[in-house]
Order: sequence, then structure tokens, then C-alpha cells
Amino acid sequence: MRRLYGTARLGWEAEIESQGLVYNKTTVPGEDPRSYWREDVFYDFTADEVDTLADVTDQLFAACVEAGDVALADERLLDRMRIPRDARDVVRATWDAEPPSVYGRFDLWWDGKDTPRLLEFNADTPTSLVEAAVVQWAWHLETGQGRDQWNQLDDRLVAAWQRNLSRWEGHHHRKPVVHLAWTAGDRSGEDWMTVAYLADTVQRAGYEAVVITTEEIGLDTGDARFYDPKGNRIDVVFKLYPWEWLLADEYGPSVIADIRDPGGTTWIEPVWKLLWSNKGLLPVLWQRYENDPVISRYLLPAFFADDPRAGELAATGYARKPLFGREGGNVELVAPGGEVLAAQGGQYGAEGWIVQQLCALPDFPGPDGPHHPVLGAWVVDGEAAGLGIRESDGLITDDLSFFVPHTIGYQRPPNTSWSA
Repeated sequence: MRRLYGTARLGWEAEIESQGLVYNKTTVPGEDPRSYWREDVFYDFTADEVDTLADVTDQLFAACVEAGDVALADERLLDRMRIPRDARDVVRATWDAEPPSVYGRFDLWWDGKDTPRLLEFNADTPTSLVEAAVVQWAWHLETGQGRDQWNQLDDRLVAAWQRNLSRWEGHHHRKPVVHLAWTAGDRSGEDWMTVAYLADTVQRAGYEAVVITTEEIGLDTGDARFYDPKGNRIDVVFKLYPWEWLLADEYGPSVIADIRDPGGTTWIEPVWKLLWSNKGLLPVLWQRYENDPVISRYLLPAFFADDPRAGELAATGYARKPLFGREGGNVELVAPGGEVLAAQGGQYGAEGWIVQQLCALPDFPGPDGPHHPVLGAWVVDGEAAGLGIRESDGLITDDLSFFVPHTIGYQRPPNTSWSA
């Protein structure tokens, strides 16, 4: 695993925008806008390193399945994870029925030398999909850097829709129209383009796709069904909107009631993702696998903040994370002895906290300073499918962190030296 410098393509900004990355410019307070996409930098891996990442990702996914069984068998764990009591019956029912589930992303610590470690699982509404599936693949093809890239995302997404929707079709005896919803509250364009890209994969899977906003989804008080703005009943809806937000909304109880009805709308990702999309999954995984000689190597000790064992992490340092935080919001990194290494503000924390053993991101330094990557290992339809890398100047990856492409097997040109 190496961080290398390449050559920027002529007109690359217009090129990546045409591929869907319309949210390339990010603004740092007090600074000029900067590019979110790193055009002239990339990480290179060996084929064996990619095999390692894929194997760890598959093992972590299987561990999460077992952790879900553990959580559902223990009401006290569900309480600590803040799974709403009035939604637990549908969480259990959908977990058992296995309705369509398409994708997720493990965020991993790795320096290419030690064992990869799980930082968290973005299981419900992961973004950075367009840049991972489309933009970096086009960059690889156009620049010719590296022999390959770990990137089966596009093909796997199309196949995932085909498999999951054909199962739906078999249960309901009709071909569904798939609505894909994003919230109009997002002004960056990222959510919109993520949904637009997924709609394209739905269409290539052979199904009709309709893009709407969550604000346009209507509830008919007569039949208690959900409809789009044209009055069409919603069969299947992919929602880029977190479950904890949806259930807290005015129509949350109606969503739960609709899921209870066998003829109701199918929601993707399914409501059982509540078990995986909050940080409470991390202490549940540690509780289950602490003494497992294999899986424990990929985990960091983690506890609910009110667990008596949480104090053990004062000696090693810890990350304090809100159960429902996103984009690094309200994360705090504390060194042994209590010094705060980094902290991020935000709107999260009222729901509760977990603490996880400190595992500071590796640094791949360059002439412009430190570079701390998080490896986003994508899972599609339950299998490892590709890699996207977010890189930050500091120790907390947030919404201002860069996206950096990667290659497999880059060969140094003759008479040159490594740039990083």
C-alpha cells in the first residue's frame, strides 16, 4: 500500500462533473473552495493486499449477521442501541424475511502492514458511491495507471437489483416500479447524484426507476398507502434517508404500520438496517467476538459509554462516538492520559454514546503535510465489491475530507523514483 503522485488530466474537472461528481468543490471556513477529488494522487495496492481486504470485508459482513442475531435476542441490547420499541416487531420480521438489501460500506483502518481494523459500518445510507463506482474507474481507464482496480461495484449493483427485485416479483406476482428518494434538504448535489446513479443501475437491471424526493412521498389517509406525486402507488422505494430520522418524522408510525402489512411498500435499505447503521453495533460485535481468535483481530474493543468496562480504554486511548453520528459529527479522540487529540462538532449525541479503542489513522506524509486515509470497503448484496478511499488532513474523517482513487499493481516508469 503506497501513496503516489500522478499527472493530472487536461480538463479533468469538467470530466468528473460530467460523470456525476457535481459536488466536487468543498468549502473550508476561511479558505478558498478546494477540490474534493484528488486528481494527481492515488493509492496503489498489490493483488495480495486487495485479496486481504476483500477477505476481511466478507468475514466482517458474516460477523455482522451473527451480531444481528445476538442483538435481536436481547431486549437490553436493543434498548442500549436505541432501537424504538414500537419498531422492534418489524425489525425482527424483516430480518427473518430478508427483504431486498443492496449495499453498505465498511470503513477500515489499514496501513498495508498490520491487520485491517473495523472503524464503523455505514450500512443504511452510505454515499461516496458515484466517485467509487464511476469516477475513479474512469480515471483508471483514462490515465492507464495501475494494471487494475478493485472495483466491481457497477456490475454487482445491477446484479443485486436483478436478484432482489426478481424475488420481490415472485412474492407479489407483478413487476415493481422502483422509486428512489433523496431529501431536498441536501444542497450539495451528492444525495441527488447518488440516487440518480442508483436509478441508472435499476434501469439496467430491467426495471422502471423514478427519482423523487422524500418530501414528495405522500400518504393516502384513505388506504394508508404511500404514493408518488403523480398518484402512483409506491411498490419499492430506495430511500437515501436514515431510518432513525424517518421513524422520528411525523409519518414514522405510518411507515411502521405499512411495513407490517404484507401488501405494503418495500423499503430499501430495510428497517432491520437499524441494527447495523448505529455505532451500537461495535460493542455488540466486540461482546460476541472478543475471544474469537480470528474475528477479534479485525475489531477494536468497544463498549457502550455507560458500560463499566468502558473505563478500561482510558489506558489505551479511545474514540467517543454518538450512536447515530455521520460524517465524523461529534466524534472525539482521546489519548491515554486524557488529552483530546481531535474533536468534531455536530448535532448528534443526545441518543447516547459508545467508546472504541483508539486507533489513530495511519499517516502517509507528503510535502503538503499529513494524509490520513480511511479505506471504504463496499459490500453489495452481501459480498465485498470494491474500494473507495477518503483522505483527511486530520485524524477525523469528515465531510471535507478528500476522495482519492486507487490502483492495483502500479509499475514505476523507467528512470523515475517514487513520489511518496
